Amino acid sequence: MAPPEDSVTQTSQPDPPITPEIFQHLVRLAALALDDDEAEYLRGQLNQQLRAIRELASVDLPEGLPITSHGVPYPSETRPDLRRDEVKPSDKADAILEQVPEVEERFIVVPDISSTDLE
Repeated sequence: MAPPEDSVTQTSQPDPPITPEIFQHLVRLAALALDDDEAEYLRGQLNQQLRAIRELASVDLPEGLPITSHGVPYPSETRPDLRRDEVKPSDKADAILEQVPEVEERFIVVPDISSTDLE
């Protein structure tokens, strides 16, 4: 059975670039605040990334080629051992606390954000 005309797997026609109208719709959905220059720059970057993905997708690979997540072997004989997790006191606490806007009894004070603000 042939795939439908609008199938994602069909590569004979290149997909159109993200238009300014589509990009503005995506910006609204993501609730981003972008000025015109930022939006145009990011739209260009997104289109470049999509072109790169299409180019990679067009590479003809042999049938049955195993999928890998890392192209270079990393055998266990050459891999360094992981260090044990150990709790150690830090001598940097005072330096960190000096940079914090508000401290209470050596704890960093952060603003209270209600769960309704996160929605």
